[in-house]
Amino acid sequence: MGIFHESSKERGTNMMGASYKTKKSLKENVGKSLRYVETSMFGSEYSNNGKFCVVGPSPYERKWYANVTVKDGIIIKVT
Repeated sequence: MGIFHESSKERGTNMMGASYKTKKSLKENVGKSLRYVETSMFGSEYSNNGKFCVVGPSPYERKWYANVTVKDGIIIKVT
């Protein structure tokens, strides 16, 4: 495993692409499943429970960033 991946696991923060046009549309989806794109070459970043840093509208077109908290596969908080 790479040093960046292990470091992010220790902090509990992962970066993923979120499949929403705007941060506002992501916030409107609280209570639903997160639509995301894996970006790590070291393995899966997503977990059904945890906090994630996401970028949108895709990992390649970075127009906005957000912190997302997911519990049991459902978005519970977006900041």
